Amino acid sequence: MVIWNRRNFLRAAGAVAGSVSAASALPGIPLLSAEEPEAKNIAANDHVQIALIGAGWQGSGDTSVAIRVPGVKLVAAADCYDGRLAHAKEVWGSDIFTTRDYNEILARKDIDAVIIGTPDHWHKQASIDAMKAGKDVYCEKPMIHLYDDGPAMIEASRQTNRILQVGSQRVSNIVYAKAKEILASGAIGKLNMVTAYWDRNSSLGAWNYTVPPDASTTTCDWPRWLGTAPKIPFNSEHFFQWRKWKAYGSGVAGDLFVHLFSGIHFITGSNGPTRAMATGAIRYWKDGRDANDVVLGLFDYREGFNVSLHVNFVDGGEEGEGFTFAGSEGTMTIGSDGLTINHVPRQTAPGYMVGTFPEAMQKEIIAAYDEKYPPGVAKQSLAAAEKYTPPKGYSDSYDHFKNFFASVRSRQPVVEDATFGYRAAGAALLSNLSIDRGQIVHWDPDAMKLLS
Repeated sequence: MVIWNRRNFLRAAGAVAGSVSAASALPGIPLLSAEEPEAKNIAANDHVQIALIGAGWQGSGDTSVAIRVPGVKLVAAADCYDGRLAHAKEVWGSDIFTTRDYNEILARKDIDAVIIGTPDHWHKQASIDAMKAGKDVYCEKPMIHLYDDGPAMIEASRQTNRILQVGSQRVSNIVYAKAKEILASGAIGKLNMVTAYWDRNSSLGAWNYTVPPDASTTTCDWPRWLGTAPKIPFNSEHFFQWRKWKAYGSGVAGDLFVHLFSGIHFITGSNGPTRAMATGAIRYWKDGRDANDVVLGLFDYREGFNVSLHVNFVDGGEEGEGFTFAGSEGTMTIGSDGLTINHVPRQTAPGYMVGTFPEAMQKEIIAAYDEKYPPGVAKQSLAAAEKYTPPKGYSDSYDHFKNFFASVRSRQPVVEDATFGYRAAGAALLSNLSIDRGQIVHWDPDAMKLLS
């Protein structure tokens, strides 16, 4: 194991920053560059044929990345809006099979795996149906919409012996792998607190997605799309901006907190928090939605650290995301520019405050102090910040799919299985429960059960 002190971290970071392949030796993270020409190494009978279920913005984006992985081919797509099916043929070829009913896809023998990019309230059923049909599953986050979804999906994966990977790509990110190694080495001392945020300042960032002008009960299969959601008359905003309503989505907790929890759990090795308290409201986007646009949460971890998260969709704020891991010997920050470590060595001498004591006593205390702590011991300089920057053009989404398809071929465990996905989503949705109940909620991260 490499011990990450300031000197060798800086040396290794500089070497790795220029090459993804240099980081591929990290344990359990087989990483490959998106530009690496590997197709020639994949046998014809080892190709993976996939289908997309839910061809919205996220599902389509996932698919575009997935098919860049050598040996992967898209053969079918399902969506409840005809316009997206037409677009799928425009983008991926007129020969792909398209349908409103994903069961027609699952019945096909030529499909090995599916990408599920549906609204949250369809994640469980689509995943279970796919696994029972013999397909491996890449399910977008959050894995669950309701807590009962998690155990059912985990059990389905176990019973069918199908792979289920959840789509929080940070678990495959080389920067997060480096952060995990550095934290474990003790480079920032004992971890006391993690602060993370994800703020947006745009209408699209607040889920006000464009509604197509032809949206209607003719072009949209509204009954199929509703599924288990409350039966209401057709509403194009609900169909195309579904994250704004609790009946279909999980709010900022399911959309963004779950990414933050995935990163925190991966880096720290924790199974999750034991207690959560949160507050939130609709502060700006008062457009009929029932999902809050501002949420703040505090979480206790039995490993001895606390987590503070916030999401802000209120227009005008600074946009961005990031983490700060605060330890007794320094901080580790992850942002859009990579990873930065600031070392703040703890003083070995406690210092003294004697100015209000009699002069003779001051001299006595100072003399004793100087004998015990020779002058200069109390003065420790702040080390220069160290950075780890991923290579230009690096894509953790690509690596996440690369890892998924490697598991599909090898049948080895994935980097983010259903248990990990449930623990991340379960932690995130504690925020919604706390806000709805107006009280602290308790969670058993090992048994993955609500306690109150």
